[in-house]
Amino acid sequence: MDDNACARIEQWFLAYNHDVYRFLVYYTGRKDIDDLVQETFIRALKAVSQTEVANPKTWLFAIARNVAIDEKRRAKLINWLPDIFLRHLVSHDKTPEESLELNEDIRLLYSIINQLKRPYRDVLILRGIKGLSSKESAEVLGWSETKVNLTLHRAMKAVQSKKNTTVAEVMNNAITR
Repeated sequence: MDDNACARIEQWFLAYNHDVYRFLVYYTGRKDIDDLVQETFIRALKAVSQTEVANPKTWLFAIARNVAIDEKRRAKLINWLPDIFLRHLVSHDKTPEESLELNEDIRLLYSIINQLKRPYRDVLILRGIKGLSSKESAEVLGWSETKVNLTLHRAMKAVQSKKNTTVAEVMNNAITR
């Protein structure tokens, strides 16, 4: 990254960060959007050297909108993925009793995911577990963002059809045991 690009982004940050913040508050309906503002300017910094920017404010708003959309999709996906599965992957502080109770349910979830076609598994892991954006996942897989999103949708449908029930029902049964 050249110093000129960094200076431009710094200048735009000082001039427009409050506008971007307010835009994201209105767009998302949340007030805890500092991370989204930061992500907006990070993406802007990465793209500024390859983009001709006629109006920095509207360009930043477009980036902020995409950041908010990606965050909403990520949150929706995380809510969709089984909570027990994600908690088990994140937390390594389970008691032996908790691990034994969850072991069968986790094995079932691993089994379902491992039965999927490789592209479905890859997308579920990258988007749902690793939390990468569509763009980042597309870069990793060498696909277009559209293909990533379509494959993710199909993967979620495939997981639901493997058990002939919704994942929410599988997880509800797992939680009540």
